[in-house]
Amino acid sequence: MRAYIIGNVAIDETIAVSELPVIGASILGNAGGSDLGGKGTNQAVVMARCGVPTTLVAPVGRDARADTIRHYLADEPLQSELIEMENASSDVSIIFRLPGGENAIVTTTESAQSLSLSHVRRTLSAAGSGDFMMLQGNLSDRTTRDILEHARAIGMVTAFNPSPVRSYFSDLWDLIDIAFLNKGEAQALTGTTGRDAAEYLLSRGLREIVLTLGGDGATLVNRHDSIEVPAQVCDVVDTTGAGDTFMAAALASCALRGQRLDRLAIEHAVAAAAITVSRHGTRKAFPTISELEAILRSSARRGRAS
Repeated sequence: MRAYIIGNVAIDETIAVSELPVIGASILGNAGGSDLGGKGTNQAVVMARCGVPTTLVAPVGRDARADTIRHYLADEPLQSELIEMENASSDVSIIFRLPGGENAIVTTTESAQSLSLSHVRRTLSAAGSGDFMMLQGNLSDRTTRDILEHARAIGMVTAFNPSPVRSYFSDLWDLIDIAFLNKGEAQALTGTTGRDAAEYLLSRGLREIVLTLGGDGATLVNRHDSIEVPAQVCDVVDTTGAGDTFMAAALASCALRGQRLDRLAIEHAVAAAAITVSRHGTRKAFPTISELEAILRSSARRGRAS
């Protein structure tokens, strides 16, 4: 089994602020560092560190930022296919980090929006039934649908994180097996939250829905069960990349065990995400290979916040 992540790659520039700026205001901030980011890349890095064979396909420009991206990716245990877009700049994310660890993110998608199925056909020629296709919300509506249709046609398991939220997502549910949504995404895309949101998505053909609830943990819902897993107790300093860590660790857990998503996979994901939020940065904050090995070996329930 191989995981194919088609998504964006960006350089994350973090600025620590005491509050978010309002229109017309100038505020002071502190440089919080630069790192590799982009939701697709975040998920690919964590998936690969978990020990799952992973291929990342991501678009970049022909610029110095792309050279930096290649340098960072060379340190990760994954296969990367960076597609150069002639008339686009490599994407960048500006992250405003608040004192409590929460953040607001502005991401450019010039390169991501330029990607098409034709750019990835050669890489996907090696994919087959049972492989994972993982997508997020940074690609264009046409490309997202085309890739999902291609993946469904060859029997891949499709996993989708609808972030950032786009209006066209409501037309994709019949092509998706697994969705990972936070409360805001669920509300925006289904008009409700919690079990009602999950039931709506099940009725649209999804087989599993994972609702991430931050400090309240996560809920896995399928046609037969609803499983709630509390969050782990930890000091939250930066939530950047936590959702990507969660999704990748959950899917890696079930893939490595040859299982569908289950309670243990969500427990593993909660533990991995707790490490990410306890550190500053994006890729630098993700659990290491050894930390993920220890998490994925564990089958015991740990002490968690209720």
